[in-house]
Amino acid sequence: MCGILGGWWAQAPNHLDRALDSGLKKLRHRGPNDHGVEHYSVLGAHVALGQTRLSIIDLTAGGHQPMHLGADYLTVVFNGEIYNYRELREELRTFGYFFHTDSDTEVLLTAWQQWGISSLSRFIGMFAFAMLDRRKKTITLARDAFGIKPLYYRSTGNSLVFGSELSALQSLSGNEPCLDWQSAYDYLVHGHYDHTDRTFIDGINNLPPSHFIEFSLPSGMTAGPLAWWRPEIDERTPTISFQDAAEELRARFLENVRLHLRSDVPLGAALSGGIDSSAIVCAIRHVSPDTELKTFSFISSNSSRSEEPWLDLVNRYTNATSYKISPTAYDLARDIDDVIVAQGEPFGSTSIYAQYCVFRMAREQGLSVMLEGQGADELLAGYDGYPGQRLLSLLERKQISSALRHLRNQRNWPGRTALRTIQEATGVAVGDNLYQTMRRLSGRNPGPAWINVVALREHGVELNYPRAKRLTSARGRRVVEELAISLTQRGLGWLLRHGDRNSMRFSIESRVPFLTPDLANFLLGLPEHYLISAEGQTKHIFRAAMRGIVPEAILQRKDKIGFETPELEWLHHLAPQVRQWLEPLDGHPILKSDELIDNFNQVIKRRRPFSWQIWRWINFVRWTQLHHIHM
Repeated sequence: MCGILGGWWAQAPNHLDRALDSGLKKLRHRGPNDHGVEHYSVLGAHVALGQTRLSIIDLTAGGHQPMHLGADYLTVVFNGEIYNYRELREELRTFGYFFHTDSDTEVLLTAWQQWGISSLSRFIGMFAFAMLDRRKKTITLARDAFGIKPLYYRSTGNSLVFGSELSALQSLSGNEPCLDWQSAYDYLVHGHYDHTDRTFIDGINNLPPSHFIEFSLPSGMTAGPLAWWRPEIDERTPTISFQDAAEELRARFLENVRLHLRSDVPLGAALSGGIDSSAIVCAIRHVSPDTELKTFSFISSNSSRSEEPWLDLVNRYTNATSYKISPTAYDLARDIDDVIVAQGEPFGSTSIYAQYCVFRMAREQGLSVMLEGQGADELLAGYDGYPGQRLLSLLERKQISSALRHLRNQRNWPGRTALRTIQEATGVAVGDNLYQTMRRLSGRNPGPAWINVVALREHGVELNYPRAKRLTSARGRRVVEELAISLTQRGLGWLLRHGDRNSMRFSIESRVPFLTPDLANFLLGLPEHYLISAEGQTKHIFRAAMRGIVPEAILQRKDKIGFETPELEWLHHLAPQVRQWLEPLDGHPILKSDELIDNFNQVIKRRRPFSWQIWRWINFVRWTQLHHIHM
């Protein structure tokens, strides 16, 4: 696990060494154990590659980066883990390759030499890397299928710079950070972020998950981003039986967990008490009975929303050592600036503070690796089970009686209604223009009173609700379509960013065993009623697959709490500090200070219901202040 930083310049800029040093210092939390920088002259231009290392596999100097191969014509800086590196190493030995380290980085380099771009689909892991090929005169940037590891870049024609975090990249760009107004609008008004290749900083792009770009050193031109993997949503044929599918899922998941346990340093697991994290903890005990197992959990101060009874059940069941933390509003007030800086870009709610505290506690206990259940909801139709999409699938398949039963069953599940299900199905089925009209009629104002609509339009901002691109082959497969969209276009991206930045803030490698392309393709190829039962139960097949491994009481849960924070309670404690941030905004180019303060005070006085939008105002304003964002 590392931080990477580097670039290509037609002419080496002044003070490049100083800029690289500054950028790598900003990445030391991602790699406190080692660092390296190398410079190269290629066709009269300048290339620099830098890395900071968190030693997880092969703790010796053999894992130092930048790493070379092939008479030194291949050089890589790599952030991530290739969990199946041992299996790949044995396969590569059959081609005559020899290995000098036990590092997965050497395996990555050798696989690239053997298979090139096609090696990406062979990796089980998480990765973001830059590969310099002095024979082909190219730099290739690549990112794992789900975007577990970050990679940002800026290409100008005369330069290409890239890095693991925006702050480090800014050290090389030489320009003050300027706001991307479209990203700001999508976030502030609609709550969307990390849903495109745009970042909150104008001119800096996020390499999309499952994509790569190839940069030509002779021409300074970039090919891509190009996709190397896309989720497959067509139903598997012939149809596998439910029981056989559950058994195969069980075997695949346990193998994923086994691979994700490969580490030369101590590891643990984040445990929320839900099915996903509980399954990981129980699977660890199942595949590795003798492992010393530690779990780390957030406990809500609100007893009605506490997961503690479920945590205790899982910990007793697996004989795990449990560590719990229950941060207060005063803790949040102390840490809020650090959380905002660590994230690099604005985020949706203070719920990620719970995760931040869990990773900090794990670091205090000497851990460097944590497993967590991120991505399971997006693969297994979790959350509310996508009832609208399921209704539409049934109607498109002309299964009218099943559709009516599906509607009736919604009343048996928390937070679901038949009316809401119909509304969601309609929203999926209609065209873009009608969709935008429906959003407006439902009260989703694209230009609320607290935002400067005139300035937004002057900056070319599109004032519409961001809508994901629908998939052409999804008729009768609307749930699976929505899962694929969540994996690639919205939802999972911000969750993975939160997890990466929170874990790396404390030099911890966060691993997510659910997120492998093979497992995704398997699950997305199943009949939808395997994922959501006829009664409306979510994660239907996973519950069946985990029977006998996870306590039955956990498998039968209908509620989902997770790391949920007492947002409104905390906001009351933070109110004086928040007002100090919001009150000086008179003349702000985007936000209207008076409207914000009035709305905020109404919420604090409980005259207006709490909305996540409140936090987005606070977070955005403080983020611009801390990072000195020019608007």
